[in-house]
Amino acid sequence: MDLRETFATNLRRLRNARGWSQDELAFEAKISRGYLSQLEKGEYYVSIKVIGRLADKLDVEPAGFLKRPAKRSR
Repeated sequence: MDLRETFATNLRRLRNARGWSQDELAFEAKISRGYLSQLEKGEYYVSIKVIGRLADKLDVEPAGFLKRPAKRSR
């Protein structure tokens, strides 16, 4: 999983954990819902400025978006 996919997965997970729709988070972070959707699909690159806004609204550290999932042991 590359960093863009990791970011997308974490963004979607954190938004869902907060119980927000894409519309709600996009409004709060002052970005379009379409742009947020593309970020969650891993199709667009995200700027540091937008990472900061999303982190503030989701009440997480910006680095949390890039944390890779723990590897499962077999």
